Amino acid sequence: MARIRMLSAEEFPEDLRDLAESRTPLELGNLRFYAHRPELARAYATYMAELRRPGLLSRRLVELLRLRVAFHNQCRSCMAVRYADGAAEGVDENLVCQLASPDDPTAAPDLTDAERAALRFADLLATNHLAIDDAAIADLRAHFSEAEVVEIGMNVAAFVGYGRLSMALHMVDELPERFRSASGAVVTPWSTDGEDDAVLIGGAKA
Repeated sequence: MARIRMLSAEEFPEDLRDLAESRTPLELGNLRFYAHRPELARAYATYMAELRRPGLLSRRLVELLRLRVAFHNQCRSCMAVRYADGAAEGVDENLVCQLASPDDPTAAPDLTDAERAALRFADLLATNHLAIDDAAIADLRAHFSEAEVVEIGMNVAAFVGYGRLSMALHMVDELPERFRSASGAVVTPWSTDGEDDAVLIGGAKA
């Protein structure tokens, strides 16, 4: 159960109602918390919508980064969903399972060298940001332009920060059972029993 009350779409302040149109409760996500502070909710939604617009990076890469960071954050709502635009570019459950060991070509044969480099950076930013040095950025620059590095960094930073907040507020009520477990065990975005229980949501939404 969520640790603070999630507002329903009907409870959103009038100037936020447009954000709730045609969205399921799960698609509204953490906006249901942030709507307690409407001005911040609006700014958050604008920023995240801009990150979700087509940019320099493939939606496949952005979705891979999001799910890998979600694992480090143990953000259950983040791990339980799949964005349709990432799925349209090949992020299926077989590829998601390869995120368990992304640097091992045997375990993750479908990841590209560029994707592995971006995932290494995401791992560091999510778990040990003080270890990011010249070599870590050079690893990225071997595959990405400076503008693409900035886009990677801003996406990963958003995933780390807001994912940790979602984890702390425990937004699990609508999730499949595996992601609602209160056992304290580590949860993964990849299924360990072959069952595909992730929830697909629209790719154009924040």
